[in-house]
Amino acid sequence: MTDILLELMKEYSYIILYLWSILEGETGLLMAGIFSHTGDMNIYLSIFIAGLGGFTGDTIYFSIGRYNKRYVHKKFKGQRRKFALAHLLLKKYGWPIIFIQRYLYGLRTIIPISIGLTGYDAKLFAIINLFSAWAWAAITILPAWYFGEEILQMLAVAKQYWYIALPFGASIAGGIYWFFHTKTQKKVRVKK
Repeated sequence: MTDILLELMKEYSYIILYLWSILEGETGLLMAGIFSHTGDMNIYLSIFIAGLGGFTGDTIYFSIGRYNKRYVHKKFKGQRRKFALAHLLLKKYGWPIIFIQRYLYGLRTIIPISIGLTGYDAKLFAIINLFSAWAWAAITILPAWYFGEEILQMLAVAKQYWYIALPFGASIAGGIYWFFHTKTQKKVRVKK
């Protein structure tokens, strides 16, 4: 089963990478870096396509905010704090917040929607967003490509000792989630 899945991923790798980058990104970018390391993908084309996917995703979120304000206010009622924080960050830092929004945990989709709700220039957002997406793709794919052999060795060990790797990975992911969740909540409380 995993061999069939890997073959499908290799055959449709660029399409999968593009779609994955629209929705989430980092896991797909790491896989693209590893596939580039093994020679199954071209690293430059991977960065280019992943950047286009990230750009497309943020443009969709921006458009949702720009053209569906009622829907946003109704659907994201529980996210008001995050929208307020995103608006404050945009006012305080301006365009650099658009460039780094991909790295702000919990605000990655909120910031483009929030910017869409404001009167921010759509062309300027698109230009900053495109270069930001390509930088994000390069920053994530290049280390996975460079350290591809080490990552593959770690995955082989994790597959062999899955009963240790699974709880270890879950605890690391939980710790990262907890850390960023508490930091975001503290920032929102401080801004009030």
